[in-house]
Amino acid sequence: MSIPEPSLNDWLAEGKASENADKCGMFLVHNGIVRSTAKVQVRNGEEKPPVKQVDFSYDAAGVEAAIAEALTWEGVYFVKVWLNEGVLDVGESIMYVMIGADIRPRCIDALQNLVGKIKNDLVVEKEIYV
Repeated sequence: MSIPEPSLNDWLAEGKASENADKCGMFLVHNGIVRSTAKVQVRNGEEKPPVKQVDFSYDAAGVEAAIAEALTWEGVYFVKVWLNEGVLDVGESIMYVMIGADIRPRCIDALQNLVGKIKNDLVVEKEIYV
């Protein structure tokens, strides 16, 4: 089960129409999806059966706080986050994160930092194997 995914075209239009759009020189998007290879196998080489699904949940208040914090980072002027929930199949989207910033290095760093904060501190992902 999953919730409807956002339109990235709508997000980009929203970013380009936002209050500080004239300060943004770049928008970057992260789209995390459920893969069939287990996380520990990709990261540590530990053998696991293929992933069939992921049971996914998150701390909504924590995500809102992380968005608010990201908007205080130097050069960051637009942040949008969507997170799925429930039992997700391989290929389904887990999250979208969009950052609008003034220059490429700040945009890349902000995207990396925000996705890292969400993934490391604010979500619970339980892999379900075949």
